[in-house]
Amino acid sequence: MRFTYECCDCGATYETNEVFYQCPKCAKENDGTSFPKGNVIVKLNEEDLQKLSKQEHVSMYDFFPYPVPDKDVYPVGGTPLATPKRLSKKYKLKNLVCKLDSALPSGSFKDRASQLIAAQAIHHNQNKIALASTGNAGAAMSCAGAAYGLEIVLFVPETAPINKLMQSVLYGATVVPVKGTYDDAFALSIAYTKEFGGINRNTAYNPMTIEGKKSVSIELFEQLGRNVPDVMYVPVGDGCIYAGVYKGFYDLLQAGLIEKVPYLVCAQSKQSNAISSAWKTGNFTNLPKATTRADSISVESPANGRMAVRYIKESEGWATEVEDSEILDSQLELAKEAGIFVEPAAACAWAALRKDSDMLVERFGEDVKVCCLLTGTGFKDMAVFQGSVSIPEAIENSTEAVHERFS
Repeated sequence: MRFTYECCDCGATYETNEVFYQCPKCAKENDGTSFPKGNVIVKLNEEDLQKLSKQEHVSMYDFFPYPVPDKDVYPVGGTPLATPKRLSKKYKLKNLVCKLDSALPSGSFKDRASQLIAAQAIHHNQNKIALASTGNAGAAMSCAGAAYGLEIVLFVPETAPINKLMQSVLYGATVVPVKGTYDDAFALSIAYTKEFGGINRNTAYNPMTIEGKKSVSIELFEQLGRNVPDVMYVPVGDGCIYAGVYKGFYDLLQAGLIEKVPYLVCAQSKQSNAISSAWKTGNFTNLPKATTRADSISVESPANGRMAVRYIKESEGWATEVEDSEILDSQLELAKEAGIFVEPAAACAWAALRKDSDMLVERFGEDVKVCCLLTGTGFKDMAVFQGSVSIPEAIENSTEAVHERFS
């Protein structure tokens, strides 16, 4: 599909067939003290979009700027919708669904972006992709690299969960732990690309990451019988997933397939609430420190914070903050009462939804259609359960021991 680029901040438009990252004018203003400027929006050709309204069904690939080769090599999409009946009853939300993107190939939502970045690299005859990650994006890109035969160079904070780092190592990526934060790893990965070439996959810095992530909204539209939820909860760290969810619905709107973008809720930990705070105050200053246990959404300088705040407003959504204790409790609740095992970052969306549950019914009525986006499997970070959950001690191999255990 034909496309151009538009700067989220100054509105400048760019037409190019080359790989394009940021608005050069606005990016020059970045000094490291506030949310980065210069991220660009991929604007799909309106005529091409409107042709899609005549199709009986659409797929995420119809809305992609680049064709995805050999889709079955790295099968992204088709994740299930769960209808957690026990939780629906508990929180009086009759039309509640959970989108289980933990079922993607590498176990997280980040496969959606990585698929399109791989397509971008192949289209431009590039075999090397560099990025920074706290774990999930790196694992996803490494998974795609293994599937397509691409070289992946991954910069990670040395404190990233071992489960996620091991995934990338097993997929064959070159993993470079950094003695610093995610933001430090981010800067080093960009420096690497400038020095050694290849495609840079960094979230939001490469606008195709958002384009890949928008696929969840298009997929959801078809799964719900060519409808969309009234309200959707999205876990937020750097704002890229949130922007992707909005962009998918926006493109459906531009194609004439829906009448309104859903209310999109930015779910954040109070220990990493940069975007929520900026939406409330208009102040885009970086956090002094992010301390949430949900590592995938622990961000001090959100790479796509300005665009996310803009889209909160444009979707008429809001931000809901929760404590880390609520996130961890929500993680256990999803497991025990819905059979859904997710990592803490994904559980943040559920924690925010249940916190808002009474308000949702009061504001929208008991028939409100709510979707909770669950972005990563719980197996990504098992260390989070240390000290709170333990394996029971073994019993003796005897019927007496069984009797004693259960009497």
